[in-house]
Amino acid sequence: MTQCLAQVAKDRGIRYFMISFTDLFGFQRAKLVPAAAIAEIQKDGAGFAGFATWLDMTPAHPDMLAMADAPGLVQLPWKPEVAWVPSDCVMDNKTVAQSPRVVLKNVLAKAIDQGFRIKTGVECEYFLINADGSAISDSMDLASKPCYDQQALMRRYDVISEICDYMLELGWGPYQNDHEDANGQFEMNWAFDDALKTADRHSFFKYMVKSVAEKHGLRATFMPKPFANLTGNGCHVHISVWSPDGATNTFDDPADEMSLSKQGYNFLGGIMQHATGLAAITNPTVNSYKRINAPRTISGATWSPNSVTWTGNNRTHMVRVPGAGRFEFRLPDGAANPYLLQAAIIAAGLDGIARNAHPGPRLDIDMYQEGHTITDAPRLPLNLLDAVRAFDGDTTLKAALGEELASAYVKLKTGEWNGYASHLTQWEREHTLDV
Repeated sequence: MTQCLAQVAKDRGIRYFMISFTDLFGFQRAKLVPAAAIAEIQKDGAGFAGFATWLDMTPAHPDMLAMADAPGLVQLPWKPEVAWVPSDCVMDNKTVAQSPRVVLKNVLAKAIDQGFRIKTGVECEYFLINADGSAISDSMDLASKPCYDQQALMRRYDVISEICDYMLELGWGPYQNDHEDANGQFEMNWAFDDALKTADRHSFFKYMVKSVAEKHGLRATFMPKPFANLTGNGCHVHISVWSPDGATNTFDDPADEMSLSKQGYNFLGGIMQHATGLAAITNPTVNSYKRINAPRTISGATWSPNSVTWTGNNRTHMVRVPGAGRFEFRLPDGAANPYLLQAAIIAAGLDGIARNAHPGPRLDIDMYQEGHTITDAPRLPLNLLDAVRAFDGDTTLKAALGEELASAYVKLKTGEWNGYASHLTQWEREHTLDV
């Protein structure tokens, strides 16, 4: 039975609902609906002009309606009179096939039909910077090896603890917070869960972090590489597959050297074989390729991959197996769309299971020191255009995500690249003006 949002408003003292959806570029769009009107909006949807967002639509398209998914409701801990509600987009009584949350739900439905329950967790890194975005916000955060810096972490205690308290209040199971490898950079971890729930929480987490930072006069950014000399923002994803009742991790095999089952290896094989096409989703901006193809940072390492390789508990590869029954995909960055990120990974993995894909040989070397000795591992795309072309050429991945999504994504991302390519930079003037 659908949860009645009008009754929820009465029970919890909610005055307004943010009916929210995420567009193809990962931007969150919302309408603020007073509780007095929520019953009608829940029934009929909140109206949007799709062309006004990053969706492949025109001004001639009819209204796009955001249909609230009531079980995903989150009451804002810092403003309890407001509730955020994720939604699925509908047009002409049909779900919008290019809508990222719809895409994820479609992929998960296929997984469920095959008897797979996908559970994931994300590690979201972000910088706390000045309000104008020009520099990190803590002028004392200057260490060349700032990772886990206790002093710098505690100078941002007010922001970090407030966010963590909210996650505790929401029941997310947060378990650790740390200063990351770049000056001004932080990461906060919470418990893994079903993929849709993780995607909703990922989406809300980004909104929450930005809101709390603004409350403290700061700005939070998940931009992949906001500072050339510092480590970029990753968004590592931990993946496992479970029995339909959620009781048994089918990736776990204690008899295997890596404690990974054949199904786990096949899923991993799908990730490896689709990696270059996946990059268009996991690393979706021009700036993304400044992170995965970056020179060494002041800390001594970028902590990001540039080749399609996997390993055991070794952070220099694209995929590592850090423990029994799961693996960590280290390619995605902070700009990744929370819903398309999950959908693309799962689609690639399910294809791997279907084809009994093999992930290739495990490599245990330090890729940062010895990566040049590996000549048969595919390189990750050098830029967004290469990634989009790889995605466009991956017909299996496109079909799994839906042709409407794939077509819209390729079109809009190619347009984004063209906009970047036509931009005249200061670097060009400095190096070419006197040719």
